[in-house]
Amino acid sequence: MPPTLEDLKKRLVNDFTYHPPTLEQVERYQQIRDKALEFALLIASITPMSSEQSIAFTCLDQVVTSANSAIARNESASAI
Repeated sequence: MPPTLEDLKKRLVNDFTYHPPTLEQVERYQQIRDKALEFALLIASITPMSSEQSIAFTCLDQVVTSANSAIARNESASAI
């Protein structure tokens, strides 16, 4: 059964609501950022400075943001 408009509204409310992190979540956010930094430094060290390199950093930033959002939006007490 496809999602209804009501389902979409509930998801949007959840997506655009602040979800205060638990201590355990903060630790996992940091793990994600630490690994992303490690990868970003690798990219910086083995690729030439270029628009493609910049895009790679932007994509990596989006990965971190999406991974942290997956935790925040789906594990908080207010998550729907």
